[in-house]
Amino acid sequence: MTRLPAAALLSLGLALPAQAFDMAAMSEAERELFRAEVRSYLLENPEVLMEAISVLEQRQAEAQTANDETLVQVNASEIFEDGHSWVGGNPEGDVTLVEFVDYRCGYCRKAHDEVAELVASDGNIRLIMKEFPILGEQSVLSARFAVATLQIAGPDAYEKAHDALITFRGNVTEDSLKDLAATLGIDGAAILARMTAPEVDAVLASNQSLAQRMQISGTPTFIVGPQMLRGYMPLDGMRRIVSEIREN
Repeated sequence: MTRLPAAALLSLGLALPAQAFDMAAMSEAERELFRAEVRSYLLENPEVLMEAISVLEQRQAEAQTANDETLVQVNASEIFEDGHSWVGGNPEGDVTLVEFVDYRCGYCRKAHDEVAELVASDGNIRLIMKEFPILGEQSVLSARFAVATLQIAGPDAYEKAHDALITFRGNVTEDSLKDLAATLGIDGAAILARMTAPEVDAVLASNQSLAQRMQISGTPTFIVGPQMLRGYMPLDGMRRIVSEIREN
């Protein structure tokens, strides 16, 4: 068999139709030579591997984006109009930002001020919060407190509770939540009693079910219009996405 350069072998393999380039039709000696030439070429030109990996990652990212947009579309009513989540910002805003939040999540805490700045400075963003406690019992207690506050004391009290919980640095216990309620000027006893009510269970179960269907496993996760952002994103990045949504 004539020994072809590795580049020529690779080009031949890429250029031929799948049915024409059939390694199974080669002899064992031919296959071994082909493999050796490919290996030699890649070792001499490792940038080819990096280029291939870059192309693969780009294709995977595009596939993930397309899948996420489909998930948002299919679950839109529960994402944007579930009837039990807190709605802030501008309720009539032209862009809706949804956040799945865990109050004990470090990146949720990092994103908190930036989300608030985005909403305040823009003035035309509808903000929706969905409690998604995934980091243990203190996360669950915090989420129950937030949901119970919304149900008992209303959206203004919820906003204060949300801001306090996301910045709270101590251990979350019934006693610390009762103290927190006192500082917020809400009825701590009523909130704590509500925390174990079926109505609170239903909200958390609904959020968990939605997150599972949306393939959400971490916090923060944002949905901005038709897009899903899995993880923390700096303020400038969020502003850019909001601008792109408006342009489209």
